[in-house]
Amino acid sequence: MTTYREALREGLRAALAADERVFLMGEDVGRYGGSFAVSLGLLEEFGPGRIRDTPLSESAFVGAGIGAALGGMRPIVEIMTVNFSLLALDQIMNNAATLQHMSGGQFEVPLVIRMTTGGGRQLAAQHSHSLEGWYAHIPGLRVVTPATVVDARAMLQAALDDPDPVLIFEHGALFGLEDETDLDTVAPVNLDSAVVRRDGEDLTLISYGAALHTCLAAAEQLATTGISAEVIDLRSLRPLDSSTFLESVGKTHRAIVVEEAWRTGGIGAEIAAQISEDIFWHLDAPVRRVCGLEVPIPYAKHLETAAIPQVDDVVAAATELVG
Repeated sequence: MTTYREALREGLRAALAADERVFLMGEDVGRYGGSFAVSLGLLEEFGPGRIRDTPLSESAFVGAGIGAALGGMRPIVEIMTVNFSLLALDQIMNNAATLQHMSGGQFEVPLVIRMTTGGGRQLAAQHSHSLEGWYAHIPGLRVVTPATVVDARAMLQAALDDPDPVLIFEHGALFGLEDETDLDTVAPVNLDSAVVRRDGEDLTLISYGAALHTCLAAAEQLATTGISAEVIDLRSLRPLDSSTFLESVGKTHRAIVVEEAWRTGGIGAEIAAQISEDIFWHLDAPVRRVCGLEVPIPYAKHLETAAIPQVDDVVAAATELVG
């Protein structure tokens, strides 16, 4: 069995071995082995020139990554948690995302930024939010959300091959996820494509990241009551593969978007709008959203659980929608 964490590490190892321009930088990625043990052992294998510990200044080391990318390197920048990425928002939005456009295509920024997102780990409000939807709002960025062990391994190489900055959001609750897939057989993935993880006929559950597994568990439970749910893994939030979820909803005639992020202004709202604009007359019911409660993520376990969509929440929404 291979874990999500190990798949990420193997992706890093393969990229470092294949291209001497690739290097990893971030807080505690070297001697400590990464805050979530993703880079464990890579310092000993590739040395401090390729696995670079940085000061606690997200703006500084993201800016250094942008400069290295402009200079022909292929930097992988690790930000400990999405909340801390806000300290580098100026670099990400005003520099990485804009330089190709502002230079008339003369400069590319082949930068990969990895960061942990999401709650469910009792790390409280400053370490647990789901802000990937904010970044999906920004033209010039590509935003991907690997939800499986295979995608955790495959997406990194595809991201490194992209001439534009790619943000990879790795949900912290997935690091222990296991899969029997042989990582040596994993091929690079198309970063633009969503995928149907489960076929169904009665409604479509649309999600990404850890919430995908909530949807898959809900679909299993719904099947016992005679409701057949199709489950879509978005994989990419920018660009959105609209054709995949529109085709699915056109077939099932009902849709629920499930995300840990806050409801107001979220990815779910964008997807609901696209469904309403493009296939309104195919709908048998309004599009529903099951989202995180609009509060800072609590530390207390029972409150954190209440703030994040659970299987029962999805089952209840689906039963009501189909009923």
